[in-house]
Amino acid sequence: MPKVLVADEISPEGINILSSSLEVDYIPDVSADKLLEIIPEYQGLLVRSRCKVPRAVLEKGKALRIVGRAGVGVDNIDLPAATELGVLVINSPEGNTASAAEHTLALMLSLTRQIPAADQSMRENKWERSKFLGSELFNKTLGIVGLGKIGSRVAQCGLALGMKVMAYDPFMSAERAKELGVQLVSLDDIWARADYITVHTPKTKDTTNLINADVLARIKPGVRIVNAARGGIIDETALADAIKNGRVAGAGLDVFADEPPKDSPLFAVSDKLVLTPHLGASTHEAQFNVAIDIAEQIKDYLTGKMVRSPVNLPSMRPEIMAALGKFVWLAEAMGAIAGELLHGNIRKLDIGVGGSLSEKDTAPLAVAALRGLFGGRMEGVTYVNAQMVAKNHGVHITQSSTESGTKRDQITMTLDGDAGESNLTGTVLGQDEPIITRINGFPVNLAPQRYMLFTSHRDQPGMVAGVAGILGKFDINISTMSVARRASRDEAVMVLGLDDALTPELLAKVAGGSGIHFARFVSLDHLPKELFSERNGN
Repeated sequence: MPKVLVADEISPEGINILSSSLEVDYIPDVSADKLLEIIPEYQGLLVRSRCKVPRAVLEKGKALRIVGRAGVGVDNIDLPAATELGVLVINSPEGNTASAAEHTLALMLSLTRQIPAADQSMRENKWERSKFLGSELFNKTLGIVGLGKIGSRVAQCGLALGMKVMAYDPFMSAERAKELGVQLVSLDDIWARADYITVHTPKTKDTTNLINADVLARIKPGVRIVNAARGGIIDETALADAIKNGRVAGAGLDVFADEPPKDSPLFAVSDKLVLTPHLGASTHEAQFNVAIDIAEQIKDYLTGKMVRSPVNLPSMRPEIMAALGKFVWLAEAMGAIAGELLHGNIRKLDIGVGGSLSEKDTAPLAVAALRGLFGGRMEGVTYVNAQMVAKNHGVHITQSSTESGTKRDQITMTLDGDAGESNLTGTVLGQDEPIITRINGFPVNLAPQRYMLFTSHRDQPGMVAGVAGILGKFDINISTMSVARRASRDEAVMVLGLDDALTPELLAKVAGGSGIHFARFVSLDHLPKELFSERNGN
């Protein structure tokens, strides 16, 4: 049974979901040294923001398959290292959407109406109405940097308050922005025009210190800035200076470059700030939602299913996979078969699609084919790192399509390498019966099996019986058979589905038989058992 380490505090409901199918260790205060020591035991790791997952942990976790972040940001996880090592990283982008958006709004309102300072004044038995003159959000311009789920929710809140909302997001379509009632603009427009700026982006090399001294020198005087996304997006020293010189009227911050912040320059201008200790996702509802979501995804992945929110595998999102159905599995099986039929170095993989597949996002087909191709050649190849493995091995990947309506739905796969070329064509009958219809120009009708024996031989009497006889002597049972030829007494191919794996010694005996040109054994043992047809006994 796969083991999962929960290395941060999460709601008990999440633990219960994991425990229903997996072995779970709950160590929410695990130290960095202890994590490094025990991580080799685990296939799954669940964290929040406290626990860091650097390259050293990922490299030490030889069995690690998935890291889940209960929340949106994954800046505490070394994504490049995880991708390189084939570890899937997931998050929970929707569980705290309402919570984070509402906290952003709370910071804006607290800042503009000086609520924390007014509250403190009242507690000191003062009545200073004239001191706490506020501003209205109504009719002000709100600039949002990052229009994802949280940013979009903040936009809706701003519109409901009568604000004019504009946003910068390079990945947002104009149509979607129009649906939200938001004007898409450049960052320079936001700096120049916004009365309030709020950021809702992950922390990356491109967004670190996005709001810096240069930006703050060009920003609209009197602006108020809110950050409930990630610390480090705003240069805190530059922000403190801009508040001191009056360029910025104030800021509401929930996140900081260092948490907790120590000796921050912001403390010198605290009367113009509203500060909270990373509370954006700290509601009962959000903690419950993200725990449930991330636990379900980890359980699904470690029990052979896909996840909803893959961070370093965006092409394999469930909605994309569902549209392709078993063509994804077929592509992986074809990649494994093509790779075994063509020994030696591979230079190029070409994947062509026909029929309605040409209208769909077929990126997962290439990923699956590469996993099948390299999974039989080396350890540690997953959907996550298959493309990186191909790149590192100098394999050039091309994809093409035939216009819908001109062909049935099918995949054509061609491998080009030092030993020549390998070509396969396959389709899915109905909704759930993948078959290979052509191998190196030979017409076949092959439902991929867990274990298969491929031979190329002279078309002459006794060839099938000869191979079957060798297998029978070693108690290898044949489940299916497909034979094809170009012409009588010409070259022929045979594919046998087997109930048992072949040893190298037994394969050598088959290859040494009279009239056999070559024999290849293909194992699809790495694929989930339920994908193989029960009627074939595999």
